[in-house]
Amino acid sequence: MDAMYQLEETVTLRIPNDVQRRLNRTPDELGRDLRLYGALMLFQLGKLSAGAAAELAGVPKVLFLDLCGQYNIAVSQITPDELRAEIG
Repeated sequence: MDAMYQLEETVTLRIPNDVQRRLNRTPDELGRDLRLYGALMLFQLGKLSAGAAAELAGVPKVLFLDLCGQYNIAVSQITPDELRAEIG
């Protein structure tokens, strides 16, 4: 399929009113939050690349990577030993 014709899906999620009230978020804000948190989790689990997760979250990749730092999500899977071996 031509990349120019990428399709999107719409997902409907029912949120109990008391949850929305407790979080003090509008439906639009809650939807954005859930997209971001889902994207962060899928990235952390290795299910999505940073670029794909950023696209799901609806933010630029550089912002997504910054958000990963804010939520203590590693953006690299390299271990300290692997890093030491690679640089020296």
